[in-house]
Amino acid sequence: MSAVSPAAAEAPPTRRKVNPITQEVVTHSLIAYADEMALALCKSAYNMMIYEVRDFCCGLIDTDGLMICQNTGGLPIFLADLGIAVKDGIDRYGLDGFAPGDVVIMNHGGVCGQHLNNVVVYTPCFHKGKVVAFAANRAHWVDVGGMRTGFGNLQTYEIYHEGLQMRSIKLYEAGRRNEGVWQMITDNIRFPESSLGDLRAQTAACHIGARRLSELLSRYSLETVVDCIHASWDQAEQEARAAVARIPDGRYSAETWLDNDGRNPDVPLRVKVTVEVSGSDLTIDFSEMHPQVQSPLNSGWSGGLSAARVAFKCLTMPNAPVNEGCFRSLKLVSPEGTIVNARWGAALGQWSVALPTVIDTILRALSPALPGFVPAAHKGDMGGFSFYGTREDTGARYVLINIYGGGWGGHANRDGESCSVSICQGDVRNTPVELQEIHYPFLIECLKLREDSGGQGRFRGGLGLETRYRSLGRSTININIERTREPPWGVEGGRAGQENRAMIRRADGNERHVKKETNIALAAGDTVSFWTAGGGGYGDPATRDPRQIEADLRDGYVTPASAARDYGYQETTS
Repeated sequence: MSAVSPAAAEAPPTRRKVNPITQEVVTHSLIAYADEMALALCKSAYNMMIYEVRDFCCGLIDTDGLMICQNTGGLPIFLADLGIAVKDGIDRYGLDGFAPGDVVIMNHGGVCGQHLNNVVVYTPCFHKGKVVAFAANRAHWVDVGGMRTGFGNLQTYEIYHEGLQMRSIKLYEAGRRNEGVWQMITDNIRFPESSLGDLRAQTAACHIGARRLSELLSRYSLETVVDCIHASWDQAEQEARAAVARIPDGRYSAETWLDNDGRNPDVPLRVKVTVEVSGSDLTIDFSEMHPQVQSPLNSGWSGGLSAARVAFKCLTMPNAPVNEGCFRSLKLVSPEGTIVNARWGAALGQWSVALPTVIDTILRALSPALPGFVPAAHKGDMGGFSFYGTREDTGARYVLINIYGGGWGGHANRDGESCSVSICQGDVRNTPVELQEIHYPFLIECLKLREDSGGQGRFRGGLGLETRYRSLGRSTININIERTREPPWGVEGGRAGQENRAMIRRADGNERHVKKETNIALAAGDTVSFWTAGGGGYGDPATRDPRQIEADLRDGYVTPASAARDYGYQETTS
């Protein structure tokens, strides 16, 4: 993949002016179709990572692989490459090589650049016999075979260890299922009922998107709809450019560190970014990023692009709908051979682990240019783990995968949010305790706020969580804790939040802390505890309003010892 992304798109061809009311109706109809696709996927998926956590995205892609729209919510790091996945199929088959009823499946590491569990499914949308767009989605399967079960496995060092790769394969051709491909998937994954159920749900969601687009095109002409799409892109570009133009021109850099790659615990990984602002154009440069590693903590090109797009959208138009025009003024420099643009063949199983820190670092670089705008750092890891094994009561395999939140950084005018997932995970949710205990052999003994975890400041960082699982039988866990070497930093004199931690306590009372480790055997009665990081503080803690400290004490967010030590607060007695 090229080291340099296209600059803002060349001047688009002249298009007729569209009626603004028509444009609003068409634009919001398209977004509604993506949202309906997402709802259908949630309602019919088999695994909790989709229907509870919502680790997916849905959208419509044009015939050049550009993003027409995407569903509201979902994972921000899926902003980058639904179109990349679809474009690979367009290049392979040509637009004339698709037929009504085709369904294409795609997760190839060399194209998508992320772990193979993130499977893309898409279908062509026809109008008057011609392909005019594609309905697509990406969803996290619980398993795709290979050495990896669930999150956090550190054993792999090349992509071939990590499961099935499917590159632009027609699973259905003209409505007829390819039984050979279906059987190949069935025979090579650990949970075929779950994953193939998810595949059917993804296919149904695509059919809904294609049907709704057809209805829209029957109401308006194709030319009108295309003009409306490009007009919405142009509007998004103008809004983004106006935001960039408010940033003073210049070059801004920041450097932070990840703990390690999971194999070499004493070697931290450099996260170095340079941001250049020139007028209404913004360039993010990853040239000094840490070289790719012999572990799964790499991503392909799209990983760095995802981080760049998330940071850019936070800076420019965080609440606007997503389309291709949002990113026309963004340019990415990302040479091959780094942890965010690894060369083909690298393991990608932990592709997303670096990205929250990359995004935090981009924002940190720009904080001097945007005083009062950029918050302190947030929890900075992806917050996931995997328990897996075989149930002793039924003999069935299981894998328990969940997401947990932590603290976000304090702002210039308010405290940081507590118990929130990483900036990469957006609107994903944790799986309810009750569902976890119903389906898996674990008792969740604790799920509460972690007191004193937010960084002190005039505005405090948000609080992390404390969670404790008790194993009710033999099981195995992968743990992947990040940002313990450089916990969430403060801004303008604010202090760092508490770092992420994990601990295993054996039934006999022995304890040990774990950061990154794979295939840890657990016995009945063993517990695993997680303490997620708090956000960094904003401003000098000595300037915090005493009334806010009193409120924190009442709510149990801080202890009296912390209030006295960190804020100089002394309780008065009447």
